[in-house]
Amino acid sequence: MAFDLDQIRSAAQRVAASHGLDVVDIEFQGGAKHRLLRIFIEKNAAERARLAEKLASGQPAGGDSEEPLPANLNPVHLAGITHDDCHVFSTDFGTLLDVEDLMPGTAEYTLEVSSPGLDRRLTSREDYERFMGSLVKMRTFEPVNGNRHWQGRLTAIEGNSLRLDLTAVKQGKGKQKKAAEVAVQIDLANVEKANLVPEF
Repeated sequence: MAFDLDQIRSAAQRVAASHGLDVVDIEFQGGAKHRLLRIFIEKNAAERARLAEKLASGQPAGGDSEEPLPANLNPVHLAGITHDDCHVFSTDFGTLLDVEDLMPGTAEYTLEVSSPGLDRRLTSREDYERFMGSLVKMRTFEPVNGNRHWQGRLTAIEGNSLRLDLTAVKQGKGKQKKAAEVAVQIDLANVEKANLVPEF
């Protein structure tokens, strides 16, 4: 059986869904002797909605003995995972990897499970829609207005392009930057890499 990252992603998502989680991203590194499979997970939409209701009502996030969620909690942080989330997912998914032989050819591999972090990557249209209004930094394949690196607040998705408000952050001093620019349109297909910029 050949190594198949799409099959691993599908299996990971099945396990994640059974725990109220989503697979955000998968990274695979290494060669024949040692391989690293890194899975990034977060609370899924249903679980985030449940926690948002708890936040709105001031109820504890889980059992009756828990403290209520803080009233000033940013709803974006409701996707955050706990050590227990990682442990349970890792145990169940690791068993599935071995039983279904999804990492064939070697018994030596490391499975890492973690949160995507506050500076998480944005990889799909759904990510951009979900994090509308957030600060982002991105790099494009082809230059837009003479630049490939942009940072601003994501304000709209119009057709197949994103709109960034450049006045939200101080722009770099690169000679290609135009001081008069207050916004930029970037085609989704032209985004090479995009990440959230944490705001505190």
